[in-house]
Amino acid sequence: MGLLLSFLLFALWTLSFPVGKYMLQFSSPMFLTGARMLISGFILIGYLLLKNKIPKVSKKGWTSLFILALFSIYLANILEFWSLSHLSAAKTCFIYGLSPFITALLSYIHFKEKMTRLKWIGLTLGCFGFIPVIMNKTGTEGLLQAFGYFTWPELSMFAAAFFSVYGWIMLRLIVKNEEIPILFANGSSMLIGGILALLSSYFLESWSPLPIAPGSFVQLGSSLVFLSLLSNVLCYNLYGYLLKKFTATFLSLIGLLSPLFASIHSYFLLGEPLSPPIFLSTLIVLIGLSIVYREEKRQGYLFTS
Repeated sequence: MGLLLSFLLFALWTLSFPVGKYMLQFSSPMFLTGARMLISGFILIGYLLLKNKIPKVSKKGWTSLFILALFSIYLANILEFWSLSHLSAAKTCFIYGLSPFITALLSYIHFKEKMTRLKWIGLTLGCFGFIPVIMNKTGTEGLLQAFGYFTWPELSMFAAAFFSVYGWIMLRLIVKNEEIPILFANGSSMLIGGILALLSSYFLESWSPLPIAPGSFVQLGSSLVFLSLLSNVLCYNLYGYLLKKFTATFLSLIGLLSPLFASIHSYFLLGEPLSPPIFLSTLIVLIGLSIVYREEKRQGYLFTS
């Protein structure tokens, strides 16, 4: 049952990519980020209010929460939505799969975790695994060439993955050093990041009176509520439940199947064709990541939660 739930988790989580791309038909990246995060933040903080579990937070704690909101919520999600407007949902999800490799590098820099020869081999192999996907241009990204084989939407998604991982590291430090409950840290950072995104949208995007396509309020509103409940409430709690049964290593390896799930969802929901390079690259990255995680487990960095 637990194994089935693990696959179900990522099958559900990857729905956020085609649903996000669908919503971009009706609104703009900054407004979507702000609206989604405010809905999710109000749900989490509302739950804590009902349970009377709102903690006292120091000035230093609020500063840390603001930094978390800036990187993990504001920058990561705006860049992701903008990338989605030019890339396929499957490709966006695949680039997000860089997260474990970025985590390993940031842990080496930030926490002085030792990099062995096998870990460098695994990271290098994982990076080579991205070549087939980067070579395959989809949607309108070819019109936004940056340099070499890279386009601006691809670089934007790389940045989104980096900021997301940095946010997780910040969250880990906040929960440990500031002793702020994880639900409050997530909920408050979503509210702060959502407000920042809406302010940016007001000044940088077209409001006449709102950045929503005429006649699409119902579709957009229902999609936003669905995405918030699915990704920020259901999947978050299901992941926490599964961490009590499996190691983070095991769940991360299953998470590498996310681009395959996203490809299938996008095929049926958006009509995007299945991409052979996604399948090939996923296999190569999976091999590289398995090497990295075996080394981290041997070094004692990974534990059963």
